[in-house]
Amino acid sequence: MRVGEVRHPERGTSGKPLEGVRILAAEQMQALPYATQLLAHLGAEVVKIETPGRGDTGRFSNPALEDERGRAVGATFLRNNLSKKSVEIDLKSDAGRELFRRLVPRFDVVAENFRAGSMEALGLGYEALSRLHPSLVYVSLSGFGNLERSPYASWPAYAPVAEAMGGLYEPNRKEGQPPPVVVAGALGDNAAALFSVIGTLSALRHRDRTGEGQHVDVAMYDSMIAMTDMVPFLWSMGAPAQMAAAGTTALVAAFAATNGHFVVAVFREHMFEKFCKTIGHPEWLGDPRFAERTGWAAHTESVIRPAVEAWARDKTKLEACQLLCEQGIVAGPSNTAEDIHADPHVVARDMLIEVPRPDAERPYLVVGNPVKMSRLAEGPVGTFPRLGEHTEEVLRRELSMSDDELNELRTAGAIPPLQEAG
Repeated sequence: MRVGEVRHPERGTSGKPLEGVRILAAEQMQALPYATQLLAHLGAEVVKIETPGRGDTGRFSNPALEDERGRAVGATFLRNNLSKKSVEIDLKSDAGRELFRRLVPRFDVVAENFRAGSMEALGLGYEALSRLHPSLVYVSLSGFGNLERSPYASWPAYAPVAEAMGGLYEPNRKEGQPPPVVVAGALGDNAAALFSVIGTLSALRHRDRTGEGQHVDVAMYDSMIAMTDMVPFLWSMGAPAQMAAAGTTALVAAFAATNGHFVVAVFREHMFEKFCKTIGHPEWLGDPRFAERTGWAAHTESVIRPAVEAWARDKTKLEACQLLCEQGIVAGPSNTAEDIHADPHVVARDMLIEVPRPDAERPYLVVGNPVKMSRLAEGPVGTFPRLGEHTEEVLRRELSMSDDELNELRTAGAIPPLQEAG
């Protein structure tokens, strides 16, 4: 689907589920911006607070594109800020902090993802703002949390650190080698984002029932422990750490086809029986090497791989998966970005949003809304905001500010000079 497009309008009979929910987000980079973008997909209005003249640090990531005004905008920002409004406020200035406080009662949610204690140091933490707005839902997303004091509270955190500390890497480490550090997809960010969405919706539900606001606190480290739950659980059972990695007590591997690889996951004996018959090796069912599941893993490279890849030598990865799945064997192609873009499933479910770009004919692609609802149409989705694009609009609407008041804020350094916005 494209920015501004509405798909499946026949499902949109009840409006967006979060229409009327208003979020004031002091956010940067990926984790919280991804969460608030998802909430915006569901109908919330998100007003993004950015540092004057600089903006969200995600604007400076690479690779970058030039907007219609010739300003570089980084990929991290572009992926996480559709359908938002940008307001420039200097939270390090007295006038900027006071302006933020004046806005707070106009919103249902204040969300921030700075290092623990940063907003408190500015006088903008939950305790201070809840006195202004008792029903406020205040969402904090940080590396190590706010409500309980962590020994790592002062540490900065990006996704790979949360992933490493949460146990994602060690089960796949080869003897004598460092653990593989995975950066594609930023699971540490997006996992925390999803728990932030869950926390936000839960707190709003609680507020609607009781009238009480509260502080929702999500740590990236905690989120990754939740994602890698097998690691501590299997250890507590006395199993070796490597059992948490796929393919140690089962057949889980990627095999070559004519145009790439496909992944097969066989965890149970009846599945292994179907697998052997489908690829033309029923004799394996009586082979003592494969009598136990550990044998499937132990002989994957020496026996199973040559046989599977010989079977698949004249098949595309999708054709191989189709044949396996028809027999109830779990398999799927290992997709490239080009594969994902062309996949009819992705097209049918609007999982990529095309955003026009001024520097090329081909649009860039932002992930769509994975939450599908029977009474929710897809879209419309707004494009990302220019830095400070909505500063005056929001301040006039929310606080009925006059030209003179806006000029006073500019003079005080709370908002940028008029010509710098955008």
